[in-house]
Amino acid sequence: MSLHIGSIAPDFEQDSTEGRIRFHEWLGTSWGVLFSHPKDFTPVCTTELGRVANLTAEFKRRNVKVLAVSVDSVDSHREWAKDIEETQDCELDYPILGDSDRKIANLYDMIHPEANDTLTVRSVFFIDPNKKIRALITYPASTGRNFQEILRVIDSLQLTDSHKVATPADWKSGDDVVIAPAIQDEAELARRFPKGYRAVRPYLRLTPAPDR
Repeated sequence: MSLHIGSIAPDFEQDSTEGRIRFHEWLGTSWGVLFSHPKDFTPVCTTELGRVANLTAEFKRRNVKVLAVSVDSVDSHREWAKDIEETQDCELDYPILGDSDRKIANLYDMIHPEANDTLTVRSVFFIDPNKKIRALITYPASTGRNFQEILRVIDSLQLTDSHKVATPADWKSGDDVVIAPAIQDEAELARRFPKGYRAVRPYLRLTPAPDR
């Protein structure tokens, strides 16, 4: 199954370290980040899961639920969690899905056989409250994720859902944004962007962050 931006995130029911999860029901009206790990008791994954735990407040502030998945069993995850908490100085307060049967890995196309035919790559799925996939990032097993970038993507998605803007290269929350080219009426521009805008080119107009 090939998933794309705009696809409905496949629903599933699976055991986790926090009990049985029915994915869409568990998400409710929250945003979601589903991220995969190649294997338990591996060094890069250990740092990633700890990093997410230490960013719990940042995800909650954005109304985002995080859900990890690894191809090992829930019992293995629970043992691994002890190592994660001890080595990363954190409290693992979000669920990790067991996926020994590769059900989730196959449903979300997380196994790339040209890289490895049994282990998942480091996939990240950004899912909105309507259960649509809004962004995807895939890293090889050897490269740990940048979770500040993951938060930045969420900030951009949520901002651009609320305002007719886009976020430029290297944008961070609070920076100037780009006005959507479709807005040409001066009255609408004045209403939507009362702080004004700077036209670098007719198609490139910058305005201060509309949510600040």
